Amino acid sequence: MDKRDTKRYTPTLYRITPEGEKEVFSSKGSEWGEFLRYHYLKFDFSQVREEGLYRICYGESSSSIFRIAKEVYDRGVWQPVLEYFLPVQMCHMRVNEKYRVWHDCCHKDDARMAPVDFNHIDGYVQGPSTLTKYHSGDVVPGLNIGGWHDAGDFDLRVESQAGEAYILSLACENFKVNYDVTTIDQHERVTEIHQPDGKPDLLQQVEHGVLSVVGAYRSLGRLYRGIICNDLRQYVMLGDAAAMTDNVVGNKDDRWVFTENNPSRELGTAAELAAASRVLKGFNDTLSVQALACARELYEETEVNPRSRSAKIQAATELYLTTGEEKYSNHLLSEKDFILHHIEDVGWFIGRAEKKMNRPDFSQAIRKAMEGLGAKIKEQSSKTPYGVPYRPYIWGAGWDIQSFGFRHYFLHASYPDIFGPEYIYDALNFVLGCHPGENTSSFASGVGTRSATVAYGFNRADWSYIPGGVVSGTALIRPDFPELLEFPFLWQQVEYVMGGGSSHYMFLVLAARQLAEEK
Repeated sequence: MDKRDTKRYTPTLYRITPEGEKEVFSSKGSEWGEFLRYHYLKFDFSQVREEGLYRICYGESSSSIFRIAKEVYDRGVWQPVLEYFLPVQMCHMRVNEKYRVWHDCCHKDDARMAPVDFNHIDGYVQGPSTLTKYHSGDVVPGLNIGGWHDAGDFDLRVESQAGEAYILSLACENFKVNYDVTTIDQHERVTEIHQPDGKPDLLQQVEHGVLSVVGAYRSLGRLYRGIICNDLRQYVMLGDAAAMTDNVVGNKDDRWVFTENNPSRELGTAAELAAASRVLKGFNDTLSVQALACARELYEETEVNPRSRSAKIQAATELYLTTGEEKYSNHLLSEKDFILHHIEDVGWFIGRAEKKMNRPDFSQAIRKAMEGLGAKIKEQSSKTPYGVPYRPYIWGAGWDIQSFGFRHYFLHASYPDIFGPEYIYDALNFVLGCHPGENTSSFASGVGTRSATVAYGFNRADWSYIPGGVVSGTALIRPDFPELLEFPFLWQQVEYVMGGGSSHYMFLVLAARQLAEEK
């Protein structure tokens, strides 16, 4: 409410019945306090258990209609990410949905080496060397397979590709999703939405991301920084990705591939490939072996500096979980003090390794640090009415909160007595509409009574959306005004991305579903 509004109504919960709305519960809202420019009341109706459709009314205001049911997360909540968003974003493929073509096969001419000493309009920088055997303008083979278009500019950042595969791999491990509604044919370069092929879609998407990263690594001898168009006219193009280039290798419309020396990114990718290799084993054994080999090489050959130390620990963690080799667990033991002092950054992944290592002294020290982290999260979450740490910036904060919920799942799984499940639910609720501002739409396009159906994707010129895409969400207009506009070119609030966003959201829904089933 406005801070100056002193009038109070009684929040009331109505059930939608065949005879109309029926009042089922009302209670005086509890005063929470002030956050940003508003004053907050809280209305707790958790005692209502009867399944059905409901609406909350407060004075002349009312919520969107929502559902109470045991299987509320089972259908139409996480599936759009896997059924639509990930397939539609696939690069180097033709993507069909029955009679509809989302986009034709694109970028088969990837890619030529970027010019040296060059700054790209999107922030990519090629230094004085290509860092490879290839010279500026050379065609680099092995780059025209796998990967997803990032946002609306069709580029492939290595952290988006490997990061996306990583999140999907952890979802495979933790939720055993054997869901198949899509045909993905890497040989014919065709994806058919809503046409099963007998293979788990989640594993096929992990494969698609790893194909891009590993293929480029084996060709370049190192990771790419990114692959992106070379011309401004291409960069601002909207619509079918296949229209960006002519798919003829070696001419001036080919995309450029950039390289860089970035130990943090290289070691982070090593961790992500190590995890992907675990889930690909038994599905695509060749790619699994190649991904693990790349992860090992990156771990051994990448120089460690103060900024990349945490990434080295993450790489050691995932390599240890994949191989069980002592060289990786010994590195974790040697970094005990650093881990304890940076538990807020590394705690979410170190817990899985700590449980497997079973070293009493190490475990005891880690647990003590986790207790401090648990207290800090509780203190930060208590400062907002949304139940999660929320520090609004100019850019929408939805992605950060989804990332927080994703990481908290692993803290809860390893130390359930320290980290409760409520933050996972609260992070998901934030994305689904319980967030600041007048526009309380779900950030997940096509999910919820109201959702972000005008978004910054490749079809933004049509004021449209892609089901399962998740926008960045409510932004903060300084000093304290929360805003979520329905305007497709405002990337700060309604952009889709890879390497988080939708995949973190899908992970959160699957986590909430798992936790609800365990009750």
